[in-house]
Amino acid sequence: MAIMWLNLKDIIEIPGGEVSFECELDTQALFFPALVRFIDAPRASGRVVNTAGVLTLLGELKAKVLCRCDRCGREFESEKTLSLNVPLSADMDGESNDAEVFPLDGDGIDLNEMLAAVFILSIDSKLLCSDDCKGLCPACGKNLNDGPCACTKPVDPRLAVLGQLLDIDEDK
Repeated sequence: MAIMWLNLKDIIEIPGGEVSFECELDTQALFFPALVRFIDAPRASGRVVNTAGVLTLLGELKAKVLCRCDRCGREFESEKTLSLNVPLSADMDGESNDAEVFPLDGDGIDLNEMLAAVFILSIDSKLLCSDDCKGLCPACGKNLNDGPCACTKPVDPRLAVLGQLLDIDEDK
């Protein structure tokens, strides 16, 4: 994974200071199960600001991906745009329990590593081609978004005896 180093030495001790950045993320670290491939490489831009001694990365991360629906298996395009508001800390020894604060490494931070973590954590646990995706028929596997399948609905075993009574009446 390529390192994209952002040097913050000039603003760590200067309230009101800021450093701008723009980068393209290395996609090798950005894997998630529903991902087929990246259509456009993820790009991030923004700035790190020092507000009263607190460093915060502000900006936006955009990515266009080809995903596989977790319900029906169909491939679909998705565009992800994240607003970035990430606290950074120069005082951490790597022992902080706050998972939302990213530690600096000396006087800077590896943008690729930090933004990759933010991107992966923002991905939904289930990706669907549409909110009303019907999925696949559990019996025949037909994609129900394309129309109903020809399968007959299974009879509830508790009502099977009643079905037998109907069969007897049809024989007469």
